[in-house]
Amino acid sequence: MAEFRWYGHNCFRIKTREATILTDPVGKNTGYAMPRQTADIVTLSHDHAGHANLAAVKPEFKIIDGPGEYEMHDVFITGIRTYHDTAAGRELGYNTVYLIEAEGMIICHLGDLGHLPNADQIEQMAQCDILLVPVGGGPLVSPEQAAEVVSQLEPKLVIPMQFQTPIGDAGRGPLEPFMTALGMPAPERTEKLVVRLSELTDVMQIAVLEPDSEAAKR
Repeated sequence: MAEFRWYGHNCFRIKTREATILTDPVGKNTGYAMPRQTADIVTLSHDHAGHANLAAVKPEFKIIDGPGEYEMHDVFITGIRTYHDTAAGRELGYNTVYLIEAEGMIICHLGDLGHLPNADQIEQMAQCDILLVPVGGGPLVSPEQAAEVVSQLEPKLVIPMQFQTPIGDAGRGPLEPFMTALGMPAPERTEKLVVRLSELTDVMQIAVLEPDSEAAKR
C-alpha cells in the first residue's frame, strides 16, 4: 500500500511500509506553503527554488539529487537524466526522472520534463505502474505532449501535477487541456490517495489530488 498526498507543484509525500519519500519539496514562490514534513528520503529533480525547499523538511533525511541507482530504507530508486528544455539543458538545465520501487509497484516521477523522452529514456520508464506527470505547460512539456508521454509509457495509474489551482501555480495552465488531449473526463478530486498493487489493472486510471497546503487553510 502506498499513500499519496500532494503539496502542490511537483511535491508529493509517498508513504509506504518501508519509508516516507518526499519529492521536490515545494517552495513558496509557487504559491503553495507546505506544512513542515518528516521524510526518510527526499528526491530532487533539479535545483530550482520551487523544487528544493529542504528547510521545510525535518532533519535526518537522505537526499537523492541526480541520475544513478540507489537503495535506501529497502526502497530502490533509479534516477534517469533528462532535460528541463528542448535544447539538451542549455536553456534551463538538467532534470532527473525518478523510478521509485516500493510495495511491489514502480512509481515514475517526471519532475520538470521539458521535452519528449527519446527511445532509450522511454524504455527505462516504460515499466512504471504509476506516473506522476506535469500537465500545465509553461517551460515544460505541453498538455498534448504530456498526454503523448502517457500513451508511450502506458501506466496503470496517472496522477497529474504542476497545473494551475486556486492557491498555486498561477503561471501554469489548468488541468482540462491535458484531460482533453488524453480523451478522458477529469475525475473528482481527492485529498489523499491510497494505492494497492491489487487495485491496479490494465485499464488505465486517473487520480487528481487536491493540494494539501497551509495556504489553503488560512
